[in-house]
Amino acid sequence: MNLVLDLPPQAPRRPRGLVAALGRLILWLGGWKMRGAWPNVPRLVVLAAPHSSAWDGLWGLSAKMAMGVEVKFMAKAELFHGLSGWLLGPILRALGAIPIDRSSPAGLVNEVAARFAGADQFWLVLAPEGTRRRVERWKTGFWRIARAANVPVVCAYFHYPERVIGIGECFDLTDDLEADMAKIRTYYRPWIGKNRGTM
Repeated sequence: MNLVLDLPPQAPRRPRGLVAALGRLILWLGGWKMRGAWPNVPRLVVLAAPHSSAWDGLWGLSAKMAMGVEVKFMAKAELFHGLSGWLLGPILRALGAIPIDRSSPAGLVNEVAARFAGADQFWLVLAPEGTRRRVERWKTGFWRIARAANVPVVCAYFHYPERVIGIGECFDLTDDLEADMAKIRTYYRPWIGKNRGTM
């Protein structure tokens, strides 16, 4: 295990320097390490689970900063407008947020797929549970986005008992939603979040 993982040649990067040093410091102080390897692909959907605590955001963001990887995440478009947009917009963009109109799920899938198509390199992270509470069924948005964009899905996980952030199996999705979801859920079975597992 390493404090942080190396990035493959095709990974989207951002400048490192002091930001990377801060990320490494936070991970070290928290006792976190990383395991696994990123796939060498320019466009990718990254799943992050189990997502059971707000602390996941701190550790995930710290790992992102430490590695110098450019991973985007979705934030509702309203956060980028008006007074909140003036205050929060620049911070959210600096952290990797992209504004998304969530009023139409089908439109959201097409909007995100278009972002993939329009970029030479684009990695997007999603929490498939869609909430910090335990859910019986994961949201299928990540599958629909990855299929529409024709990109693979990599399974990143938090394993709190060992304080590990892992980059695990990379899946090329099929036309069978239920089979793909079952395979990915099975992959996540061993990993335990701060407050629960994924099953």
